[in-house]
Amino acid sequence: MTGLELIALLFTGAVAGVMSGMFGIGGGAIIVPALMLLLEYSQVKANGTSLAALLLPVAIFACIQYYRQGKLIPRVAFIVAIGLAAGAYFGAHIALSLDPLTLKRAFGAFLLYMAWRYAMPRQWWYEWRDQQPVVPVKDEELPYNLYTPQMTLFLLLSGFIAGILSGMFGIGGGIIIISVLTVLLGFDQKLANGTSLGALLLPVGLPAVYEYYQQGQLNLGAAIPLAAMLALFSILGARFALGLPAAKVKRYYGIFLLFIGFRFLFLP
Repeated sequence: MTGLELIALLFTGAVAGVMSGMFGIGGGAIIVPALMLLLEYSQVKANGTSLAALLLPVAIFACIQYYRQGKLIPRVAFIVAIGLAAGAYFGAHIALSLDPLTLKRAFGAFLLYMAWRYAMPRQWWYEWRDQQPVVPVKDEELPYNLYTPQMTLFLLLSGFIAGILSGMFGIGGGIIIISVLTVLLGFDQKLANGTSLGALLLPVGLPAVYEYYQQGQLNLGAAIPLAAMLALFSILGARFALGLPAAKVKRYYGIFLLFIGFRFLFLP
């Protein structure tokens, strides 16, 4: 590994760490395109290296921050984590055996749709015109009972789907988890962020990493500095997010999804 490669890895890990802490994602949505653009990794090698970096509890410090603020539900995080681990194996198998271009484009389109929902451009327009926003801000009371068998099954299935996408694209799965928690279950943005990071603390990507390792499609030497910087910088993102109003965090997350959606939709 050259000095420039190490600098690129450290910088990528730092940026991914801040984004992880702010938005409750694993960081793979930043790491994978960075490895492909900066270090010329193939898609599958970038996926494997990203998932290897996310095996360690890189978001532990950010999770502590969210938990102290009451913005992490351990039971929900644990159930989702089980689904993630199961789905990640299948996602890696698909990525290694098929051309995932069509699904990749579909995923990008989904992210753009979610970016529209989170960023709420119409509300921006009404605020700029000093009119009443058309989308009211939800309160933090959850409309569902999280302790029923049906909810447990729903959370497992959500984690499984997120795990498949995680294994296919090298992402942690947080983008899907947060969408489910906020849009379908009524979590406020900070609670969804913290719970998503809690689900990603466990080595849920291990089955997928094993698949990539068997095919020689990961670089453990690159994964180590990425993981170290993720752990160090995720706490900064968490502190920044917790210091902002939930509506602003939601809006910033929408802008973030916009860029990631364009990346999946239009970049090779």
